[in-house]
Amino acid sequence: MSKTKANTSEMDNEAKITLGLLNMVHDNAQASQRSMADDLGIALGLANAYLKRCVKKGLIKISHAPANRYAYYLTPQGFSEKGRLTAEFLSQSLNLFRHARTQSAALFDQCQRNNWQRIVFFGASDLNEIFTLSARDYDVKLLAVITHTPGVDEYAGLPATSDPTAIKDVDAVIICDIADPQGAFENACLHYPRERILAPKFLGIAKHIAISPDANEVVSS
Repeated sequence: MSKTKANTSEMDNEAKITLGLLNMVHDNAQASQRSMADDLGIALGLANAYLKRCVKKGLIKISHAPANRYAYYLTPQGFSEKGRLTAEFLSQSLNLFRHARTQSAALFDQCQRNNWQRIVFFGASDLNEIFTLSARDYDVKLLAVITHTPGVDEYAGLPATSDPTAIKDVDAVIICDIADPQGAFENACLHYPRERILAPKFLGIAKHIAISPDANEVVSS
């Protein structure tokens, strides 16, 4: 996790540190407390205190790892809280625009390399409009927005539907749901090939989730 994620002035300090820790655990289960503290720019004791608080809240589980180390895993509640805090962070328009413009280019580059031209957006948020602008620089066709809300027939200038099966010949799917990106990804996997489902990295989606030796712990990648 980059220090940028942990230094957003719009969020209160406790939320910033908590989101930073959850992102680090998501990225690397075996990260040391010292590396977490260094990346967050806080004292080691403070990082330890926040980790203990996350464990007490049921957001993180700890298990023993080789060489007398510890491994940290997000629980389902931890994934949910990470998504909530990420949405809070992204709700600041400047943060959202900066991250979305940069990473949308990477997503459309990937589509172009794979000759994926027919694309749908899964989820409705401010991301749709930003991604639609970026798409103009690429040889792609935006087909529709898949929404959670029945009865919506247009969003961000694109046709909208709550029925993924209504859109045919889809080459790739881009997740645009800010409120629950992990849930949107899992839902999209029910209708499209997992390898064709793309998402900006800042949404923090775990594309592969397995159960750790403790059945209540979640390992992501």
